Amino acid sequence: MNFRKVGMITIGQSPRVDILPEMKKVMGKQIEVFEAGALDGLTLEEVKKFYPRKGDYILCTRMSDGTEVTVARRWIIPRIQSCIEELSKKGAELLVFLCTGRFPEFSSPTLFIESQKIMDRCLSALQGGGVRLGMLVPLRNQIEQARKRYLGSKGRIVFQAASPYGSEDELFRAIEEFKKANLHLIVMHCMGYSISMKKRVMEETGRPVLLARTLVARVLKELLSS
Repeated sequence: MNFRKVGMITIGQSPRVDILPEMKKVMGKQIEVFEAGALDGLTLEEVKKFYPRKGDYILCTRMSDGTEVTVARRWIIPRIQSCIEELSKKGAELLVFLCTGRFPEFSSPTLFIESQKIMDRCLSALQGGGVRLGMLVPLRNQIEQARKRYLGSKGRIVFQAASPYGSEDELFRAIEEFKKANLHLIVMHCMGYSISMKKRVMEETGRPVLLARTLVARVLKELLSS
C-alpha cells in the first residue's frame, strides 16, 4: 500500500507551521497532509484549566499563535483520541503523533506512528555502558520525569532544559552546560526543536545531535517510499 494521505496530530494547536515544513523537506514526497491538535478551537483562557498540578505528567506545547503552554497529560489523552477519530474520518491512511512524551496506548483504525517510541528505540540502540548522552527537554520541571523514564538506561545521561518556544538565552545556557560534560551525543527530545536549533547545538558543542522531528521524518520517508 502506498500512503498518500497522512494525518499529523499535535498535543497543541494545529496547524504546526513550525514543524511540518521541515518534516516535509526530509520526507521528500508529495503527500496530502491533514492536521489536528488536542487544543484546537480553545482560547488561551480555556487551556488554563488543563495546566498541570502536583503529580501530573507535564507536557509543553504551543498555541497556533506561537504562545507556549504547559498542560497535564491526563487532560490531553482523550482529546488525542478524538483527533485520531477525526483524521481517520477525513481519509488519513497513516497517522503520526507529533509528541515524544509517554502516553498510554491509543485506539486507531489505521496505522498509528508514535514519535515517542521511535525516539526511545533509537536511544536504546545507541546506549552502552560508557556512553555519555546529553538530553534536552523543554522545561526544568520535566527533567525529573525524563530522569525516571530513562532510569534503567545504560551509560550516563546529562539533562538540561530549554524551551523550543522560549528565549535563545535558555538554549545558550543549556549548550554551555553540555560543553562541560564531555558527551558523545546530544538528544533534543521534543518535536518543537527545529533544525536551526540543532545546527546551533552541533556547532557550539562539536557533538553530533539527534533531533526528534527529523528522526521521525526519516522513518516516515522510509514508509512513504515503499
